[in-house]
Amino acid sequence: MDIKGQYWTDDDSDGDNESEEFLYGVQGTCAADLYRHPQLDADIEAVKEIYSENSVSVREYGTIDDVDIDLHINISFLDEEVSTAWKVLRTEPIVLRLRFSLSQYLDGPEPSIEVFQPSNKEGFGLGLQLKKILGMFTSQQWKHLSNDFLKTQQEKRHSWFKSSGTIKKFRAGLSIFSPIPKSPSFPIIQDSVLKGKLGVPELRVNRLMNRSISCTMKNPKVEVFGYPPSTQVGGHCKNIPTLEYGFLVQIMKYAEQRIPTLNEYCVVCDEQHVFQNGSMLKPAVCTRELCVFSFYTLGVMSGAAEEVATGAEVVDLLVAMCRAALESPRKSIIFEPYPSVVDPSDPKTLAFNPKKKNYERLQKALDSVMSIREMTQGSYLEIKKQMDKLDPLAHPLLQWIISSNRSHIVKLPLSRLKFMHTSHQFLLLSSPPAKEARFRTAKKLYGSTFAFHGSHIENWHSILRNGLVNASYTKLQLHGAAYGKGIYLSPISSISFGYSGMGKGQHRMPSKDELVQRYNRMNTIPQTRSIQSRFLQSRNLNCIALCEVITSKDLQKHGNIWVCPVSDHVCTRFFFVYEDGQVGDANINTQDPKIQKEIMRVIGTQVYTN
Repeated sequence: MDIKGQYWTDDDSDGDNESEEFLYGVQGTCAADLYRHPQLDADIEAVKEIYSENSVSVREYGTIDDVDIDLHINISFLDEEVSTAWKVLRTEPIVLRLRFSLSQYLDGPEPSIEVFQPSNKEGFGLGLQLKKILGMFTSQQWKHLSNDFLKTQQEKRHSWFKSSGTIKKFRAGLSIFSPIPKSPSFPIIQDSVLKGKLGVPELRVNRLMNRSISCTMKNPKVEVFGYPPSTQVGGHCKNIPTLEYGFLVQIMKYAEQRIPTLNEYCVVCDEQHVFQNGSMLKPAVCTRELCVFSFYTLGVMSGAAEEVATGAEVVDLLVAMCRAALESPRKSIIFEPYPSVVDPSDPKTLAFNPKKKNYERLQKALDSVMSIREMTQGSYLEIKKQMDKLDPLAHPLLQWIISSNRSHIVKLPLSRLKFMHTSHQFLLLSSPPAKEARFRTAKKLYGSTFAFHGSHIENWHSILRNGLVNASYTKLQLHGAAYGKGIYLSPISSISFGYSGMGKGQHRMPSKDELVQRYNRMNTIPQTRSIQSRFLQSRNLNCIALCEVITSKDLQKHGNIWVCPVSDHVCTRFFFVYEDGQVGDANINTQDPKIQKEIMRVIGTQVYTN
């Protein structure tokens, strides 16, 4: 149907089933004398031209002079593990629903915004974050927007571009997705102004050619170029896209810029995280006090019950890691981050404040957190009441332990790595999308392999929130750096098992023979509990991680001790926990083809895909 015609018709236009519908194409009704602003027609047509016919749908409410514009944002560029961690469906577009005045369009009231995925009914936290971002963007743009202003911008475009269709469309595609510098005095700097000052349109092509990553979105009509999915590669995600192709294209482009880097910005204030080691995989609130208060009052932390119900084993592990760090004599160094928890009796103050650390009070609250096993056996609300009676800060602390985890952890099903000889096996992904993208680029160039990383469980509270970092020659270093600065790994399990048992005063790494004897002893003693136990039974825990590491010349191999000085070249994949002195097989070698085949088999059944 020609959108420039005077009538849009559709039998189902009353909006009764709005929440159940996923609309494609243009829908709506209007009376013969109903006025639609022509700029709205032009902007919708621009979306269809730049993207596709299915990228926009329209529903008119003629009697109240309103129109809903649904813009469909393709997010298939997100990796499978990222979309799973963010709880989004990468196979289904994210819908931005904007409600405008039908007759006034940009001269009317600021549009309301909804963000949703039709099949994603619960826990769409990313939608809340994106709605807040786009609301702020629209409010800022609305101060300067008008139909006449937009028309002027588009006339500039038509006067500058050549009339030949191919060149015009190609350059149109380039100009839409080129970064526009933000001006503090005026938020929209148009490409036509830049072109006039620069005088050479070829500069725009050069800027595009210098980018390291091309857009993954396929456009059937116009070739479109996008930004790298990382502020670290170009810092373009907050730039204001050009307005030359209309407001609808502009807000779609802005949404596309922001989605890949949502984990790099606070979900409350939308400022870049001030975490010491940069962003992690999952979106999170920043450490600024105002954001902590807002995060609490907005109820974003109310997902603890859902987490306990759906990932109880993971919550159990998070609490165990927190306890180990808090009970460590090195807690002033390794218990990082310290909780920011709002006092439930006084929502204007922090009960736990990183600026006023009180480890004794924190220990008291943690001791009052009931075991996850107990929580799964009764009503969560009743369990919460019991915790509140024991200590009013116990449940808020549990909420913080869950919400502050910035890694994606999933308990492995029965298709686990059998040679590790523990039922407590987890998929562990902590790299942000930008780091994962850099890792995969390096992997294509140099290849990769798997190796173990052993670290005491007291260190993992910080690792899950700050990432696996190079601690050599820093206050975090515990074991020395005999082979230089970097992340220490080993293809041999016994070496990493030795490192995992160090801490809490145990600083002598056991020999391989001692580990073999312990392994044989633990496997001949009759087990007092089933190896299939769902939850951790003991506080005496050891753990190691299985990592994927790039096999470039930067990887330094000193026999079976490897040192990787480039943190971007190491990504965690699996995590294994052992109780009461248990250890896995000390003779595992990740370079054994049989072991590699088993690792790849389990990876093939999990979220991570190569």
